Amino acid sequence: MKNLLILFGLLAVTNTPAIAQFGGDLILNLQNEDKKFLNWGYYLGFNQYDFQFEYKDDIGKDILVDKSFGFNVGLIGELRINEFLDARFEPGLLYTSRILGFPGFTSQVDALREVRSTYIRFPLLIKASTRRIGNWKPFIVGGVYTSINLGSNEDSLDDNSSGQFRMKQNVYGYELGFGIDFYTEYFKFTPSIRGVFALTDELVPDEDPNSPWTGNINAMRTRGIFINFTFE
Repeated sequence: MKNLLILFGLLAVTNTPAIAQFGGDLILNLQNEDKKFLNWGYYLGFNQYDFQFEYKDDIGKDILVDKSFGFNVGLIGELRINEFLDARFEPGLLYTSRILGFPGFTSQVDALREVRSTYIRFPLLIKASTRRIGNWKPFIVGGVYTSINLGSNEDSLDDNSSGQFRMKQNVYGYELGFGIDFYTEYFKFTPSIRGVFALTDELVPDEDPNSPWTGNINAMRTRGIFINFTFE
Protein backbone atom coordinates (compact mmCIF):
# COMPACT_ATOMS: atom_id res chain seq x y z
CA MET A 1 0.00 0.00 0.00
CA LYS A 2 2.86 2.39 0.81
CA ASN A 3 4.45 1.85 -2.60
CA LEU A 4 1.11 2.53 -4.33
CA LEU A 5 0.72 5.85 -2.51
CA ILE A 6 4.29 6.83 -3.47
CA LEU A 7 3.54 6.03 -7.12
CA PHE A 8 0.35 8.11 -6.98
CA GLY A 9 2.25 11.02 -5.46
CA LEU A 10 4.95 10.92 -8.12
CA LEU A 11 2.33 10.99 -10.87
CA ALA A 12 0.76 14.07 -9.34
CA VAL A 13 4.02 15.94 -8.69
CA THR A 14 5.70 15.21 -12.02
CA ASN A 15 2.69 16.12 -14.16
CA THR A 16 3.64 19.16 -16.25
CA PRO A 17 0.29 21.01 -16.02
CA ALA A 18 0.37 20.73 -12.22
CA ILE A 19 3.87 22.23 -12.05
CA ALA A 20 2.97 24.97 -14.52
CA GLN A 21 0.30 26.12 -12.07
CA PHE A 22 3.03 27.69 -9.94
CA GLY A 23 4.98 29.20 -12.85
CA GLY A 24 4.24 32.20 -15.00
CA ASP A 25 1.21 32.57 -17.24
CA LEU A 26 -0.87 29.42 -17.13
CA ILE A 27 -2.68 28.18 -20.22
CA LEU A 28 -5.96 26.55 -19.25
CA ASN A 29 -6.55 23.32 -21.14
CA LEU A 30 -9.98 21.90 -22.03
CA GLN A 31 -11.87 24.76 -20.43
CA ASN A 32 -15.29 23.37 -21.43
CA GLU A 33 -14.52 19.73 -20.54
CA ASP A 34 -16.53 19.71 -17.30
CA LYS A 35 -19.51 21.60 -18.75
CA LYS A 36 -20.72 18.66 -20.84
CA PHE A 37 -23.87 16.96 -19.60
CA LEU A 38 -22.56 13.55 -20.72
CA ASN A 39 -18.93 12.50 -20.88
CA TRP A 40 -17.22 9.27 -21.97
CA GLY A 41 -13.88 7.61 -21.43
CA TYR A 42 -12.03 4.46 -20.50
CA TYR A 43 -9.67 3.27 -17.80
CA LEU A 44 -6.75 0.89 -17.33
CA GLY A 45 -5.20 -0.16 -14.07
CA PHE A 46 -4.15 -2.86 -11.67
CA ASN A 47 -5.45 -4.35 -8.45
CA GLN A 48 -4.46 -6.36 -5.41
CA TYR A 49 -7.25 -8.47 -3.93
CA ASP A 50 -7.48 -10.05 -0.47
CA PHE A 51 -10.07 -11.99 1.55
CA GLN A 52 -11.58 -11.15 4.92
CA PHE A 53 -12.67 -14.23 6.88
CA GLU A 54 -15.18 -14.57 9.70
CA TYR A 55 -14.69 -17.75 11.74
CA LYS A 56 -17.25 -19.73 13.70
CA ASP A 57 -14.70 -20.57 16.42
CA ASP A 58 -11.47 -18.80 17.25
CA ILE A 59 -8.90 -21.60 17.10
CA GLY A 60 -5.89 -19.28 16.77
CA LYS A 61 -5.06 -20.41 13.24
CA ASP A 62 -5.99 -18.06 10.43
CA ILE A 63 -6.22 -18.89 6.75
CA LEU A 64 -3.32 -17.20 4.98
CA VAL A 65 -3.80 -15.28 1.73
CA ASP A 66 -0.93 -14.84 -0.72
CA LYS A 67 -1.90 -11.83 -2.84
CA SER A 68 -0.72 -10.91 -6.33
CA PHE A 69 -1.34 -8.04 -8.74
CA GLY A 70 -4.07 -8.26 -11.36
CA PHE A 71 -5.36 -5.87 -13.98
CA ASN A 72 -8.50 -3.80 -14.64
CA VAL A 73 -9.92 -2.41 -17.87
CA GLY A 74 -13.25 -0.73 -18.52
CA LEU A 75 -15.40 2.10 -19.86
CA ILE A 76 -16.77 5.25 -18.23
CA GLY A 77 -20.07 7.04 -18.65
CA GLU A 78 -20.43 10.26 -16.68
CA LEU A 79 -23.50 12.43 -16.10
CA ARG A 80 -22.98 15.96 -14.81
CA ILE A 81 -25.17 16.85 -11.81
CA ASN A 82 -23.65 20.25 -11.02
CA GLU A 83 -20.25 21.96 -10.86
CA PHE A 84 -19.04 19.69 -8.08
CA LEU A 85 -20.98 16.40 -8.45
CA ASP A 86 -21.06 13.78 -11.21
CA ALA A 87 -22.75 10.39 -11.44
CA ARG A 88 -20.54 7.72 -13.03
CA PHE A 89 -21.12 4.25 -14.41
CA GLU A 90 -17.86 2.31 -14.82
CA PRO A 91 -18.46 -1.21 -16.21
CA GLY A 92 -15.27 -3.19 -16.54
CA LEU A 93 -13.37 -6.45 -16.56
CA LEU A 94 -11.03 -7.42 -13.74
CA TYR A 95 -8.65 -10.35 -13.30
CA THR A 96 -7.01 -11.33 -10.02
CA SER A 97 -5.41 -14.38 -8.41
CA ARG A 98 -4.99 -15.41 -4.76
CA ILE A 99 -3.48 -18.46 -3.07
CA LEU A 100 -5.08 -19.63 0.17
CA GLY A 101 -3.08 -21.49 2.78
CA PHE A 102 -5.23 -23.60 5.15
CA PRO A 103 -3.85 -24.56 8.58
CA GLY A 104 -3.71 -28.10 9.95
CA PHE A 105 -2.42 -29.93 6.86
CA THR A 106 0.94 -31.60 6.40
CA SER A 107 0.58 -31.97 2.63
CA GLN A 108 1.00 -28.90 0.43
CA VAL A 109 -1.51 -30.36 -2.04
CA ASP A 110 -4.20 -30.24 0.65
CA ALA A 111 -3.10 -27.00 2.32
CA LEU A 112 -2.98 -24.73 -0.74
CA ARG A 113 -5.80 -23.62 -3.02
CA GLU A 114 -5.27 -21.21 -5.92
CA VAL A 115 -8.25 -18.92 -6.52
CA ARG A 116 -8.30 -17.29 -9.95
CA SER A 117 -11.15 -14.86 -10.48
CA THR A 118 -12.35 -12.91 -13.49
CA TYR A 119 -14.99 -10.36 -12.52
CA ILE A 120 -17.31 -8.35 -14.72
CA ARG A 121 -18.04 -5.29 -12.57
CA PHE A 122 -20.88 -2.74 -12.70
CA PRO A 123 -20.08 0.17 -10.31
CA LEU A 124 -22.46 3.11 -9.89
CA LEU A 125 -20.56 5.97 -8.28
CA ILE A 126 -20.83 9.60 -7.18
CA LYS A 127 -17.78 11.77 -7.80
CA ALA A 128 -17.42 14.89 -5.62
CA SER A 129 -14.80 17.36 -6.87
CA THR A 130 -13.30 20.59 -5.60
CA ARG A 131 -13.29 23.73 -7.72
CA ARG A 132 -10.81 23.44 -10.59
CA ILE A 133 -7.33 24.77 -9.73
CA GLY A 134 -5.64 25.67 -12.99
CA ASN A 135 -5.19 22.42 -14.87
CA TRP A 136 -5.93 20.00 -12.07
CA LYS A 137 -8.81 19.14 -9.74
CA PRO A 138 -8.86 16.76 -6.74
CA PHE A 139 -11.91 14.63 -6.01
CA ILE A 140 -13.30 11.82 -3.88
CA VAL A 141 -15.50 9.06 -5.28
CA GLY A 142 -17.72 6.38 -3.78
CA GLY A 143 -20.66 4.14 -4.47
CA VAL A 144 -21.91 0.60 -4.84
CA TYR A 145 -21.22 -2.18 -7.29
CA THR A 146 -22.39 -5.57 -8.39
CA SER A 147 -20.09 -8.04 -10.10
CA ILE A 148 -20.19 -11.46 -11.72
CA ASN A 149 -17.36 -13.86 -10.94
CA LEU A 150 -16.84 -15.90 -14.10
CA GLY A 151 -14.46 -18.26 -12.26
CA SER A 152 -16.75 -19.01 -9.33
CA ASN A 153 -17.43 -22.77 -9.92
CA GLU A 154 -20.53 -22.32 -7.77
CA ASP A 155 -22.42 -25.11 -9.54
CA SER A 156 -19.53 -27.58 -9.50
CA LEU A 157 -20.24 -30.92 -7.78
CA ASP A 158 -16.60 -31.14 -6.69
CA ASP A 159 -15.44 -29.40 -3.53
CA ASN A 160 -12.17 -29.11 -1.61
CA SER A 161 -12.04 -32.85 -0.96
CA SER A 162 -11.55 -33.13 -4.73
CA GLY A 163 -9.20 -30.14 -4.90
CA GLN A 164 -11.89 -27.63 -5.97
CA PHE A 165 -12.36 -24.35 -4.07
CA ARG A 166 -15.75 -22.83 -4.88
CA MET A 167 -17.04 -19.25 -4.74
CA LYS A 168 -20.42 -17.66 -5.41
CA GLN A 169 -20.96 -16.05 -8.77
CA ASN A 170 -22.72 -12.81 -7.78
CA VAL A 171 -21.00 -10.31 -5.50
CA TYR A 172 -22.30 -6.99 -4.10
CA GLY A 173 -20.28 -4.33 -2.34
CA TYR A 174 -19.09 -0.74 -2.18
CA GLU A 175 -15.97 1.21 -3.10
CA LEU A 176 -14.36 4.45 -1.92
CA GLY A 177 -11.47 6.38 -3.35
CA PHE A 178 -9.78 9.63 -4.29
CA GLY A 179 -7.86 11.01 -7.24
CA ILE A 180 -6.85 14.06 -9.26
CA ASP A 181 -8.06 15.17 -12.69
CA PHE A 182 -5.24 16.54 -14.85
CA TYR A 183 -6.29 18.60 -17.90
CA THR A 184 -3.78 18.10 -20.70
CA GLU A 185 -3.92 19.79 -24.09
CA TYR A 186 -5.91 16.98 -25.72
CA PHE A 187 -7.59 14.92 -22.97
CA LYS A 188 -8.24 14.64 -19.24
CA PHE A 189 -5.94 12.17 -17.47
CA THR A 190 -6.96 10.89 -14.02
CA PRO A 191 -5.02 8.62 -11.65
CA SER A 192 -7.08 7.37 -8.70
CA ILE A 193 -6.86 4.94 -5.78
CA ARG A 194 -9.92 2.89 -4.82
CA GLY A 195 -10.71 0.62 -1.89
CA VAL A 196 -13.18 -2.18 -2.74
CA PHE A 197 -15.19 -4.03 -0.07
CA ALA A 198 -17.65 -6.88 -0.69
CA LEU A 199 -20.79 -6.98 1.47
CA THR A 200 -21.91 -10.50 0.55
CA ASP A 201 -20.45 -13.84 1.64
CA GLU A 202 -18.69 -15.36 -1.39
CA LEU A 203 -17.89 -18.81 -0.02
CA VAL A 204 -19.60 -21.96 -1.27
CA PRO A 205 -19.00 -24.37 1.65
CA ASP A 206 -18.04 -28.00 1.19
CA GLU A 207 -20.72 -30.67 1.45
CA ASP A 208 -19.16 -31.95 4.68
CA PRO A 209 -20.15 -29.51 7.48
CA ASN A 210 -16.96 -30.52 9.33
CA SER A 211 -14.74 -29.90 6.32
CA PRO A 212 -11.17 -28.96 7.39
CA TRP A 213 -11.22 -26.31 4.67
CA THR A 214 -14.56 -24.55 5.07
CA GLY A 215 -16.13 -26.03 8.22
CA ASN A 216 -14.93 -23.19 10.49
CA ILE A 217 -15.62 -20.33 8.03
CA ASN A 218 -18.74 -18.33 8.79
CA ALA A 219 -18.24 -15.85 5.93
CA MET A 220 -15.61 -14.89 3.36
CA ARG A 221 -15.64 -11.47 1.70
CA THR A 222 -13.39 -9.85 -0.89
CA ARG A 223 -11.54 -6.64 -0.22
CA GLY A 224 -8.98 -5.00 -2.46
CA ILE A 225 -7.14 -1.94 -3.74
CA PHE A 226 -7.39 -0.51 -7.26
CA ILE A 227 -5.04 1.88 -9.03
CA ASN A 228 -6.86 3.22 -12.09
CA PHE A 229 -5.65 5.48 -14.88
CA THR A 230 -8.54 7.17 -16.67
CA PHE A 231 -8.58 8.89 -20.06
CA GLU A 232 -11.54 11.12 -20.96
